[in-house]
Amino acid sequence: MAKSQWSFKSATELSAALAAKQVSAVELAQDAIGRIERHDGKINAICVRDFARGLEAARAADAARGRGETGPLLGIPVTVKESYNIAGLPTTWGFPPQKDFVASEDALSISRVKQAGGVILGKTNVPVGLADWQSYNEIYGTTNNPFDLGRTPGGSSGGSSAALAAGYGPLSLGSDIGGSLRVPAFHCGVYAHKPTYNIVPPRGHTPPPFPPIPMERDLAVIGPMARSAADLSLLLDVMAGPDPLDNGVGYRLALPPSRHTALKDFRVLVIDNDPVLPSDKDVRGAIERLAGNLAKSGASVARHSPLLPDFAESSRLYMRMLMGFLGAFFPPEAIAGAQAGAARLKADNRSLAAERLRGMTQSHRDWVLDDGARARLRAQWRELFRSFDAVICPIMPTPAYPHDHSPDQEARRIRIDGTEHVYVDQLAWPGIATLPGLPATAIPLGLSGEGLPVGVQIVGPWLEDRTPLKLAELIEREFGGFVPPPMFDD
Repeated sequence: MAKSQWSFKSATELSAALAAKQVSAVELAQDAIGRIERHDGKINAICVRDFARGLEAARAADAARGRGETGPLLGIPVTVKESYNIAGLPTTWGFPPQKDFVASEDALSISRVKQAGGVILGKTNVPVGLADWQSYNEIYGTTNNPFDLGRTPGGSSGGSSAALAAGYGPLSLGSDIGGSLRVPAFHCGVYAHKPTYNIVPPRGHTPPPFPPIPMERDLAVIGPMARSAADLSLLLDVMAGPDPLDNGVGYRLALPPSRHTALKDFRVLVIDNDPVLPSDKDVRGAIERLAGNLAKSGASVARHSPLLPDFAESSRLYMRMLMGFLGAFFPPEAIAGAQAGAARLKADNRSLAAERLRGMTQSHRDWVLDDGARARLRAQWRELFRSFDAVICPIMPTPAYPHDHSPDQEARRIRIDGTEHVYVDQLAWPGIATLPGLPATAIPLGLSGEGLPVGVQIVGPWLEDRTPLKLAELIEREFGGFVPPPMFDD
């Protein structure tokens, strides 16, 4: 069966077609289901199928439209990262002992998607504990990149990015603490948005078997993924807003509008490389082309600024704070090993790997001091955004790399222009926005010489999510965006 005219359309385009009665919600669901059944044996993006309930929701959406009802996602096919609770479906986070855990209620974001009329077709694959930029586990197997099945689709929202690239619906929900929205978007050539910290309530995005109660997860956010920039705003507006159970925690004010609506008015700082973690020629080349295009469009483009926080220092701080949070959930034997390793560190060892060990074993006093350093970092970013509207920089140093499932991630290596680097050090570029809690929009910038997606992230000011989102829309409109993977463009 050939692809339909709807397979790679955006949610915005599909909503218009539904309103004009050019297509039905059932037809859109059937098209996406057909693509999953036809292609997912090779990609393995959808780990939990929910087709019967999805078709039921599609029929309900058609009936609602027939009654004159509307909704931002009414009749739109959606996939969801496996880590979200959906009532009646398993939530495992890839942990084999939790393979039989079934959620009894929807995550808050899932409830909001359903209320908005979204048609959920299934859940997408993840790495164990959402702790890798590759998406594989013993329960559901390995997800492959639709542009090259021998390479990672990214992680931890890798199933979602692969599903979007393969045409399994125009929207997906993901999460991010170490780039888990932005990295898979980069590797599969799609869009994602890491929201400002705490504007999207995470209730129900919960590791099993913990109860889905309101709680703050330091650094972590949930957010939208799509094949077009405008669709990110569409889904973000559905997901965002305070949790009614959190006693007022969270942001209740409407997000301010974008600072500008035309490319020529944006003031952009473009960073393509740093000694902390270099980017390769494909990434640098894509950023260089974008910078040139922006300048030709009249935007103010700077390549250096003393206002930019020190990348080496902020990366070290991020490694400590990230691992201080994640380490709280590690088993005792892992912490004991980290303590032994940290005890052997020399005081002058400032490598990112050393800072990760220190973070896993730090005292609460050390964490409080680091939190103070983060407050100073946020103040530096506020000062920078008085002179700039956005910072464009790498998400990852290279396009998608071959699968590597060796168990010790610290022992893995990636090659950047022929030189080996520590695999886990790739946290540095996602961390530039994660540590201060800033919004960051991942956008594709075409394909490398090997036919692999490349892209960048647009980092924006605190609570000003609509500024990087609007810049992403303008870049897509002027210079192009998502390109379907040749193997699955049928």
